[in-house]
Amino acid sequence: MPSSRPILVLKTGSTFDHLIPARGDFEHWTARGMGLAPDQWICADVRRGDPLPDPAILTGCVITGSHDMVTDDADWMLTTGRWLAGAVDAGLPMLGICFGHQLMAHALGGRADYHPDGPEIGTVPVTLTHEAARDPLFSSLPPVFAAHVTHSQTASVLPPACVVLAASDHDRHQAFRLGRHAWGVQFHPEFDAEATRHYVTAQAAKIAAHGNDPDALRDSVRETPESADLLRRFAAYCLA
Repeated sequence: MPSSRPILVLKTGSTFDHLIPARGDFEHWTARGMGLAPDQWICADVRRGDPLPDPAILTGCVITGSHDMVTDDADWMLTTGRWLAGAVDAGLPMLGICFGHQLMAHALGGRADYHPDGPEIGTVPVTLTHEAARDPLFSSLPPVFAAHVTHSQTASVLPPACVVLAASDHDRHQAFRLGRHAWGVQFHPEFDAEATRHYVTAQAAKIAAHGNDPDALRDSVRETPESADLLRRFAAYCLA
């Protein structure tokens, strides 16, 4: 059992099967990115019906990415969305990543949908807004930083009272904060360059179908230390 209140990694999806034996799955990437010891985190796989704990026994929550789409409105998504809304109301620090970011927006009064300009894949520059200078997670990031992305859907409408913290040329909602303790990021701080190249290769046909060059995107992938450090800052915020 964890020695104190753990951080919950709320698993909403898995990476490609061929990556898991050597690299682990999304929950492992996320926990490693936060620098957590085994007794500092727990995982609930909501797709298979794992029970969601009382937010009072947790010190934070990260919602992973997924290959599923929020607009599928699967039963587990609806159940998870209700839990997320209650956890935010209870003041639990929360970070949603990609699908998790979209699910948070959808569950808290906004909307997720397919991006009208198609998918965003690869390593892209992300620009902070003025509001980021006052944010406990984003204030130490440079004004423009590189981040890994792979998504077809987006948080098209944010919940009321959200603060937009970052944008890219493709997506104006790369990061938001709701209240004091809940953040969503469209980009993937848990991905490294190797994982991102795998995702570009796997989606080469989709990339080409939208008029982009998958080889050029793959060649432009690079490490994203500023983006990756967001996970450690979130863990420190939860454990402080």
